[in-house]
Amino acid sequence: MRPVRIVHLGLGGFFRAHQAWYTGASTDEWGIAAFTGRSATLADALTAQDCRYTLVVRGPSADSFQVQESLVAAHPGSDSATWRSLVALPSVAVVTVTMTEAAYAPSGVVADRLVSGLAARRLAGSGPVAVVSCDNLPGNGEVTSRVVRDLASRLDPALDEWIGANVSFVTTMVDRITPKTTASDVREVESTGGWADAAPVVTEPFTEWVLSGDFPAGRPPWEKAGARFVDDVVPHETRKLLLLNGGHSLLAYAGSARGHDTVAEAVADPVCRGWLDDWWDEACRHVPLPAGELTTYRAALLERFANPRIRHTLAQIASDGSQKIPIRVVPVLRGERAAGRTPTGAARILAAWIDHLRGAGAPISDAGAQPYIERAGSPRDVLALLGPELAEDNELLKAVESSLRAG
Repeated sequence: MRPVRIVHLGLGGFFRAHQAWYTGASTDEWGIAAFTGRSATLADALTAQDCRYTLVVRGPSADSFQVQESLVAAHPGSDSATWRSLVALPSVAVVTVTMTEAAYAPSGVVADRLVSGLAARRLAGSGPVAVVSCDNLPGNGEVTSRVVRDLASRLDPALDEWIGANVSFVTTMVDRITPKTTASDVREVESTGGWADAAPVVTEPFTEWVLSGDFPAGRPPWEKAGARFVDDVVPHETRKLLLLNGGHSLLAYAGSARGHDTVAEAVADPVCRGWLDDWWDEACRHVPLPAGELTTYRAALLERFANPRIRHTLAQIASDGSQKIPIRVVPVLRGERAAGRTPTGAARILAAWIDHLRGAGAPISDAGAQPYIERAGSPRDVLALLGPELAEDNELLKAVESSLRAG
């Protein structure tokens, strides 16, 4: 069995389609011990099948079934003692994280888990380690460093000093559409893949991983599987966050309000497609990459979005809008206003989100939504929560109001 050299927080489908896949595709010498956020259900299911699972790569016309073996241990997030003991192992060189944007709140689970694990590592004298965030946050390495060190400094200044000297925080951009596995997927894997896999993962053929930072204790040769190591992730991160993630948010709110259930359905709707082009035209002005590269990326996104065999539900994408809208949409809105332009694409997404908060389209699944729901009757008040200066911008307010659904 592969030795545990990576400890991961966030044992979900995306991690198993992305970081775990890159590790397995590049080496058989690095094993991963992964923890759920809280629930034991997935950890128990994977443990019962020796942590092997099927990755179903779903193309437009056919599937491939790939049994993954880089995961060597699965634990519930509630098992804090095992988390601390594994992070403290001298053999562990990398700690990776795939949670949600909300988990990076100052008192959130990311800071709590990482600080407890790093404290155990310090006490064990196990030396330096790299922490790698794989979440859709601008500057996710810096965000992780900030929340970890803020908590560590409050608990134990000596621990904060040790972290500063021994822990690197790597910034990454990740991309692979991974819809929620359905009961039908499980049945298909059993009938076609040849074994009763209780925890398969469905994903698209496309995958991308761009990283920037140091690995003081070493790392897997992820570049063998196509990962790229660069000096600056920001241009790639911005491209993905605005064009893919921002486009997803537009389709999730506006598309579900038009009666669509999936990304493929929404992007096939000429109205939604027109709105998507409007948004991309606007957002591309704020991505620091060559125009030709952005045109190619947009074409690839349309192909990915239109794949009818990837059932990426708009309800799944619509969750946690209060965390996503400020980083996917508001930067473009501000950039357009600073340039003296009316951001019709960004305003349309904000309006669709407000309609969502009022009950249109996908159901609300957002722990941070309540302040916005309470103010959803007044677009100006919603803008005030996103930025006080936005609420004073009457031209922006007019653009948002004009895009709201009638009634």
